[in-house]
Parts: sequence; C-alpha cells; structure tokens
Amino acid sequence: MVFPLSAIVVMGVAGCGKSSVGDAISHRSGGRLIEGDVFHPAANIEKMSAGIPLNDDDRAGWLTRLGEEMSACVASGERAILTCSALKQAYRDKLRAAVPNLGFVFLELTREEAADRVSHRPDHFMPASLIDSQFATLENPTGEVLTLPLDATLPIATLAEKVDAWLHNHDHDQDASLPQSA
Repeated sequence: MVFPLSAIVVMGVAGCGKSSVGDAISHRSGGRLIEGDVFHPAANIEKMSAGIPLNDDDRAGWLTRLGEEMSACVASGERAILTCSALKQAYRDKLRAAVPNLGFVFLELTREEAADRVSHRPDHFMPASLIDSQFATLENPTGEVLTLPLDATLPIATLAEKVDAWLHNHDHDQDASLPQSA
C-alpha cells in the first residue's frame, strides 16, 4: 500500500529554483513552505558568502533542524514543503529519518544555467563561484524512492502543476513511488 506523502523537499543545486517552485507548490497544492536557507546558522552563511563550500559537519546541525521543522509541521496536521539543496543521499536519508513518507522533487539543470541564475541574485549569500562545488557534491537522486525529477528550466507554473499531479496521484493511493521523469 502506498501512503500519502506527509512532506516534500524541493531540492537541487543553487539556482535551480527551489524557493520559487516551493512557493508555487505551497500555493497550488497547499502545505506550509519551510525555506531551508532561513535555518542556516550565521557561520554557514559567512562561510558561503566568503566563497567557501560547506562540508558535512557544517550541514549536520542544519539538516537536523530542518527535520525538526518538518516533523513539527506534519505533527500539526500540515504538509511540509521544504526547500533544501539535499545534495547527498546521506542528507536526504537524514531528512527521511525525521519524517515518514517524505517525497523529493529534484529540480535538474545544467551547471551553466545554474551559474547564470546565481549570477543574477546579487543580494543572495551564495556566490556563483560555489556552483562547481555544488555539482561536485550532488549525488543525483533520480531513481530513489518517492523522488520526482523535473527539468528546472520549465516555467514555475508548469513545475507546480507536475508536482500537484504527483501529489494528487500519491494521495489517492496510486503507486507514485516509482521513479518518474519530466
């Protein structure tokens, strides 16, 4: 039996559109948007702002906090919609351990597109110089259970529609746990 997704993580490298797509999903499908960047400790923000990539130790406490936020959201009866890079399978597994029936929406795009998008975000702490490290760290989740890979260059409304359909199918007890492609 397939159970409804209790929460979803909109994931991918910097510049893939996690915040915009997460916001669109929360408006279209319902649920509470949890912006993962808000939970980075100051030391992480300073490190990234200086062009230094985060390591596993830097991310550990942050991922724990994100899991706690999603868990509290689900416990209150809401579907959590978290934006989080979740670049490694170990990071995704840590989030899965915090929340049962957790789905992932993987926004895929090229290194060039990511660099271009990030270069047009002058007020964001993540510099374009860290794009290569993001791709070096990324362990592609395509094929992992409860993961929906999507082309991040599609219009935001189209991406939200695709996620809404995926959620609807899953919520109505159809087998949406199989890998799907956009």
